[in-house]
Amino acid sequence: MSQIRRQSIISTIFVYLGFVIGFINTYLLTRQGFFTESQYGLINIFIAVGNLMFAFANMGMTSVMYKFYPYYNDNLPKKKNDLLTWALLISVIGFIFVIIAGFVFKDLVIKKFSVNSPEFIHYYFWIFPFGFSILLFSIFEVYAWNLKKSILTTFFREVLFRALTTILIFVLSYKLIRSFDAFIKLYAFTYGIVALALFMYLLLKGQLNISFTISRVTKKFYKKIASFASLIYFGGVVYMIAQFIETLVIMSVIGTAAAGIFALASVISGLVQAPQRGAIAAALPVLSKAWKDKDHIKINLIYQRSGINLLIASLGVFLIIWLSYEDAVNVFHLKPAYLQSKWIFFFIGLAKIVDLGTGVNSQIIGTSIHWRFEFVSGMILLALAIPLNYFLVKQFGIIGAAYAYLISFSVYNAIRIIFLKRKFNMQPFSVKTAYTIVLAFIAYSICYYSFLTLHTFSGILIKTLVFFALYGGSVIYFNLSPDVLPVWKTIQKKSGIKKNV
Repeated sequence: MSQIRRQSIISTIFVYLGFVIGFINTYLLTRQGFFTESQYGLINIFIAVGNLMFAFANMGMTSVMYKFYPYYNDNLPKKKNDLLTWALLISVIGFIFVIIAGFVFKDLVIKKFSVNSPEFIHYYFWIFPFGFSILLFSIFEVYAWNLKKSILTTFFREVLFRALTTILIFVLSYKLIRSFDAFIKLYAFTYGIVALALFMYLLLKGQLNISFTISRVTKKFYKKIASFASLIYFGGVVYMIAQFIETLVIMSVIGTAAAGIFALASVISGLVQAPQRGAIAAALPVLSKAWKDKDHIKINLIYQRSGINLLIASLGVFLIIWLSYEDAVNVFHLKPAYLQSKWIFFFIGLAKIVDLGTGVNSQIIGTSIHWRFEFVSGMILLALAIPLNYFLVKQFGIIGAAYAYLISFSVYNAIRIIFLKRKFNMQPFSVKTAYTIVLAFIAYSICYYSFLTLHTFSGILIKTLVFFALYGGSVIYFNLSPDVLPVWKTIQKKSGIKKNV
């Protein structure tokens, strides 16, 4: 557990560093007099559609890599490990099919999006290199996770990618490139640089093993791999569509500018979800090996600790943001239109808390013998998300997409909790779950009512620090997580607050 804790903490630090850079980018992209709402929306559409391309192209290979890597690693010398070779080959073939589909269905895309989102149509083919780069990076990323390099991959994904975007924004600001057209075309290759950086690292470290000889492990497990990959693939596509269906529906029904407003709320709500990224990267290899070794005690321990740790973190981040959301929009002089994102963030943020508070249930199911259930639950999610988004966006506008997100992901997580409880008698909750929620809202209420008249930058800072002290102090005092106190003691020791006796 100490290994998972260490990697999760350092990865989370990089995630938040990435978010700091991301918020600088968001500020530059949404401030008055620079980028339009439609242009900001288009940048986020690249991310949404690029991730959908990855979902369709990867053919389940990312999941195959973390599920079967222990079998390859334990039974083959490194030079004969052909898992990465097959993952790359099959994924590239998958992307070729994506390109073909892109040409075949182009007229349908034009029909659906040309009226309200003409910018998307204009840069349609520039999204393909962006999506291909996400695919390559994701393959190398999962491979690096299995090599216990999750901290490095988090740095590349969360920090380097956003830093490249920052560079592009400043290059445009200083007229080194003279138009948004040039900006967005260069942006299409940013993830390619990130993928190349990770590839070069693995290559230079001698850890990039490519073998074109079919190994005995592949011969033994290829039927299981094919069966696993097919269902996980469709489940992954379903999940990714459910993740980004809001943006696509808003683009089609309302327009790119509205997608930009929704994107701001989504970006900020990403702060709430940030701790999950490091936890997943650190936990996946451990869970996969624990299932192989039939170590249910370790799996249950990871489930429970991830649930309380991620709940503590997500609730704290959500309430800090909610304390000053409107003040931040005004203080940083974002366009007034972005005030519409406040309640969108509220409902998406609640959905993120639900998702994090239920621990790494998806990863536990995905690495177990019941991985087929991931496909079933994903289908339920999609069956809820598509109609809910369409009808609620039609009925309520942009906020309807946030309602749909909260409803669909709450049902999705409830189904997975029930499944794990019935199959393995595992569940992520304890009495400390309730204590965490109560203490968080007590700390929020004290800050809210104590600083009602503070709306300046200093007010934002004061509310944040006071809430952090009240909430963080309560978590430590009541020892709500077995992982918090060791971290606090390490901070005390390294900072000199408390001398090591």
